[in-house]
Amino acid sequence: MKRTALAALAVGGLLAAALAGEPLKYPRTRKVEQTDVYHGVKVADPYRWLEEDVRKSPAVREWVAEENKVTFAYLESIPQREAIKKRLTEVWNYPKYSAPFKVGGKYFFSKNDGLQNQSVLYELDRLDGTPKVLLDPNTWSKDGTVALAGLAFTDDARLLAYGVAEAGSDWTYWKVKNVQDGKVLDDEIRWVKFGGASWTHDDKGFYYSRFPEPKPGEKYQGLPLNQKLYYHRLGTPQNDDKLVYEMPDHPRWTVSGDVTDDGRYLILSVGDGTTSRKTRILYVDLQKPDAKPVALIDNFDSKNAFLDNVGPVFYFRTDLKAPRGRVVAIDIRKPAKENWKEIIPEAKESLRGAGLVGNQIITEYLKDARSQVKVYSLEGKHVRDVELPGICSATGFGGKRTDEETFYTVSSFATPPSIYRLDLKTGKSTLFRRSEVKFNPDDYEVKQVFYKSKDGTRVPMFITHKKGLKLDGSNPTLLYGYGGFNIPLPPVFSISRAVWMEMGGVMAVANLRGGGEYGEEWHRAGTKLKKQNVFDDFIAAAEYLIAEKYTRPEKLAIQGGSNGGLLVGACMVQRPDLYGACLPAVGVMDMLRFHQFTAGRFWVDDYGSADNPEEFKALYAYSPYHALLRNGPKKYPATLITTADTDDRVVPGHSFKFAAALQAMQTGPAPVLIRIETRAGHGAGKPTAKQIEEVADQWAFLVKNLEMKLPR
Repeated sequence: MKRTALAALAVGGLLAAALAGEPLKYPRTRKVEQTDVYHGVKVADPYRWLEEDVRKSPAVREWVAEENKVTFAYLESIPQREAIKKRLTEVWNYPKYSAPFKVGGKYFFSKNDGLQNQSVLYELDRLDGTPKVLLDPNTWSKDGTVALAGLAFTDDARLLAYGVAEAGSDWTYWKVKNVQDGKVLDDEIRWVKFGGASWTHDDKGFYYSRFPEPKPGEKYQGLPLNQKLYYHRLGTPQNDDKLVYEMPDHPRWTVSGDVTDDGRYLILSVGDGTTSRKTRILYVDLQKPDAKPVALIDNFDSKNAFLDNVGPVFYFRTDLKAPRGRVVAIDIRKPAKENWKEIIPEAKESLRGAGLVGNQIITEYLKDARSQVKVYSLEGKHVRDVELPGICSATGFGGKRTDEETFYTVSSFATPPSIYRLDLKTGKSTLFRRSEVKFNPDDYEVKQVFYKSKDGTRVPMFITHKKGLKLDGSNPTLLYGYGGFNIPLPPVFSISRAVWMEMGGVMAVANLRGGGEYGEEWHRAGTKLKKQNVFDDFIAAAEYLIAEKYTRPEKLAIQGGSNGGLLVGACMVQRPDLYGACLPAVGVMDMLRFHQFTAGRFWVDDYGSADNPEEFKALYAYSPYHALLRNGPKKYPATLITTADTDDRVVPGHSFKFAAALQAMQTGPAPVLIRIETRAGHGAGKPTAKQIEEVADQWAFLVKNLEMKLPR
């Protein structure tokens, strides 16, 4: 639904009431008599009907429309909103580049001119040449909601397979383009989710993973099961594709296939179907006709990421006997574990990435959530460190073993991205491109602090703000967290956060347990029966900011998305006294039923499952939706829930049910609103225009509810 249409809904009494500051009147949400029994415990679910797919349920569609009426009337009544949107648009409007990468002697990179809804893929014959448009997703739809979702070039860069995602869905379909003449071929691959493509070196076809076509009505809410690996030969219909590997006895397992850079082998990575990403490894010798997959690592004892091979010697990043990661070499002629050769041993820091580029191993570590980059020889000898500027994150370093250069991007909370070229022979880095943003990093400072959680665990947190900040407890502060799935939160630049700080806000990012800042042990300390540690860490971060007089509860907001939406939901229900405003986005709010929808089954390794009696007890204790219902009427902070009607990662029913319950239980005067975007998903591929509108609404909501005075 376009903003103009939404604005048209917010008329008459709604808008007048919002302008007058009168208490909001929420839509009356129907309750149903739904009770489930889990291990002898009766659990009410009065808003179960809001789980129904909005595309099929007129009742849910009507509820969405009525909630959006209230929400947009409120947001559009905030006087500062348009000024915030204008400033966001101004700062957002700068050229954004990806680091270039090289294939078949050509360079490729993506660029967004500033306000384009989608970035454009370009090709270059040489670095100082004239860019030529290769793919422009902005031409694929009028509203910018069709996005590029993956790339796979042939080794000679003659052909390109690319994924397309519509309206933010995780489902993608794949097309093929001839890079030389620009023609799009007739080949089309459907029902791909969480997968890519990998070409054979003869350019005749590629390997890809797909799920069976969903049954009618299950495309956006059904569980994806029975993923299989296929080979598609160009010019043939998908129905004729060759089945390479399947796991009929293990429908929840996943599989992907990647051809090695030398074209000799196909590497199969088999996952156990959970977010632990424990992987089995098989390989196929493509030089042998009709060769079958050979098991190399035939258990789920470790996470194993294939890096490259030198003939029959395969290099892997693994956490086997190394929770923070190490690099090993396995000779497939003698693959037993006792013959594995350790190339780079486990370090004190967490190994987050590694690659064989220029006959060297480039490793990316996190030290207290900051980037460190080290270069080693293929034998494991330390060659050099890549010098980085202070508190920052560095990403990139891609390429092939035969390359002589690579590119990487450096940024921080107050420093826009800069792209560097690294000469792999000399080790010299030179600035290739710097972002020109209407934002002055010199006006801000970034610091890292450490605080103690409830159980005494030392937790790091980044704090960024304008220089000269007075610690008098009066500063509007936004605390962000995630804490899950082994995902770290390093210091990265964000336009929306830059504008928040420009508005006088303090930005704090807490590196909670459950994330990947300190390796697998840190991750595991925030999962399943220990998930409450994550919430305790976040609550302790809020208490630290208050104790150190950065802010006070009525000036403190918390924010998180997806697993971070769960984080915000759980913490605001457990400690509603601690915050002035809450921004839970696309959150997992029903912890008893999440595994019954779409990607939810992949999260059981982090969360546990209500099917398990012990895990049910832990899940039920903190599940935001159920905690609201159990706690009964209470005073809660101002809350703006955000989701999208076509989110098929965390289905919007989570946010719908949470919003309905929170509105019913709110006894205080603070607003409880849900903003439901249309033709958008979990966040990937969201058009620039929609991103700006959403952030403008969130910041306006905070300005009003934290009683901020914007600088002139």
